[in-house]
Amino acid sequence: MTEFEKIYRACFGDVYRYIRGLSGSESVADEITSETFFRAMRSLDRFRGDCDVTGWLCRIAKNCYFSALKKSKRTESLDGEGLSALPTGEKTVEEICVEREEAARARAALHTLPEPYREVFLWRVYAELSFSQIGNLFGKTENWACVTYHRAKTMLQKRLGDEKNEK
Repeated sequence: MTEFEKIYRACFGDVYRYIRGLSGSESVADEITSETFFRAMRSLDRFRGDCDVTGWLCRIAKNCYFSALKKSKRTESLDGEGLSALPTGEKTVEEICVEREEAARARAALHTLPEPYREVFLWRVYAELSFSQIGNLFGKTENWACVTYHRAKTMLQKRLGDEKNEK
């Protein structure tokens, strides 16, 4: 097994979950994760090793995702494919729509958070990195990452609560 295959097997899930959380779409996550590993394979010789490999890959993934957003400029929609894959007796179309609306509201609120709060929250929740790994990514301590994450979480809860109260 090559070194790249080892990296792929060890990090694929983290990168996929990060982009799945960022985009809210499995198909986008599949596409971006593939693109991420393709780009990483082409530039593995330029990886300096001054951060965690997973963090490096997630940065590539984030850049791929935002590049794809700029290129496509499309919005998420409820498509027929998602509905046909729904098992019978499970959630109704209305429930799915409500969940997607709530997820979209949460993503929109998340993107209003200032840096580094948004970034730390994304690394923790979607990439499932430890506070130690997040601290290393930013050149800070584990405690800094923990405090920053909890502040981001509090800001996000407040923004979602304020938005709900306005309705």
